[in-house]
Amino acid sequence: MTKVSISLFVPCKNEEANLARCLQSVHWVDEIFVVDSQSTDRTCLIAEEHGAKVVQFEYKGGWPKKKNWALENLPFSHQWILILDADECLPPEAEEEIRKIVSVPHEKHAGYWINRRYFFLDKPLKYAYFPNWNLRLFKHKLGRYEKITDLNTDSGDNEIHEHVVVLGSTGKLTSIMDHHAFPTIDSFVEKHNRYSNWEAIVESSAEDCDASLQHDGVKGKRRLRKIFRKLPFRPTLRFLYVYLWQKGILDGWRGYVFARLHAQYEFLSMAKAKAILAGREKTGNDPG
Repeated sequence: MTKVSISLFVPCKNEEANLARCLQSVHWVDEIFVVDSQSTDRTCLIAEEHGAKVVQFEYKGGWPKKKNWALENLPFSHQWILILDADECLPPEAEEEIRKIVSVPHEKHAGYWINRRYFFLDKPLKYAYFPNWNLRLFKHKLGRYEKITDLNTDSGDNEIHEHVVVLGSTGKLTSIMDHHAFPTIDSFVEKHNRYSNWEAIVESSAEDCDASLQHDGVKGKRRLRKIFRKLPFRPTLRFLYVYLWQKGILDGWRGYVFARLHAQYEFLSMAKAKAILAGREKTGNDPG
């Protein structure tokens, strides 16, 4: 069967443990770019072994970060773009579902959201952080990542919580993407230490994001997050949200640990934001 007429890009840095699984899951894609950040392991070699074109990205701070830079600068051959992180992979049924979408000459939607299932300690979480919708398939000319802040977040060269905003309507894929994000507790702690830098900068700034996201669930979570930042006992509330409200308790011991780690993440974000604000009061420097 012929390849599916879409262009895929995967942002990477030292992803030799994940990249082969990701690229094998989308062997049916016609064009693949791996956007690398000077990896020191076998990432680039693995990418080339799977037929991907490797492009190096050198982050100079600020905006754009890696994914938006790729959308602006890569020579895509197709109008439809698929974005996957190296620790994500698609199920076999996604091939036919996406093929049908992109083969329609005048497809009514500009983009598609896909649900994502988290793996924690190498097993899927059936309740905690599920569903988790991300817009990853869209027409290249109509979609870019939202810009939430101009400030330096000290969280790396890749977009973290930003979503793609498209000009046009969106639909949902029925396929569910696997996200092998946290094979160990150490991996969770390392990533969320960086993510908490992003959270702290956004929380301590006067900026507000009102991007027109097309998924009601994602928009709802954004609104709840703004309210949540003003509440007391946030780490405890975050634990209860993941463990009880999202039914992480039904994921057993892994659900409990996952919820406790998110409570720690919430504490780090809150503590770093307060430290930033205290530093500004001391120096009299207020960017807002």
